[in-house]
Amino acid sequence: MGFPEIDSAVFFGSITMVTWGIWVVLGNAASESIDPRTAAAISYLVAGPLALGFILVSDASLAINAKGGLLAGTAGLFTGIGLISMYVGLSRGSTTTISTLGAMYFVVAAIIGMVVLGEKVTVTRVAGIGFAVIGVILVSQ
Repeated sequence: MGFPEIDSAVFFGSITMVTWGIWVVLGNAASESIDPRTAAAISYLVAGPLALGFILVSDASLAINAKGGLLAGTAGLFTGIGLISMYVGLSRGSTTTISTLGAMYFVVAAIIGMVVLGEKVTVTRVAGIGFAVIGVILVSQ
């Protein structure tokens, strides 16, 4: 009997979930040990070369067009703002509250998808967003 095949999106999503969960806990510990802004910078100084190394060892295309480069750069800008905000927040509040609120980024993305990108607004999606908000309220109490 072999192992069941796992959908690659579920596989990589699970890796993201676990590693980002560990990242928040370690980020909290770092923010308690050194200035949270410095901790955020060190975190990205390690992540940047890792991402570049992955490009080099994978079959990633190095072709960049203006639109894709601008979008990726802007995404990096928001990632950096979120990273710094998370580290500073961890130094001032509980890991549970900061990580739970930060993990709600998917609600922002879902709302943008429906409002700006024209994705279907369904009762199920609206209910999911509502339950997520309720979950954050419950976890942060």
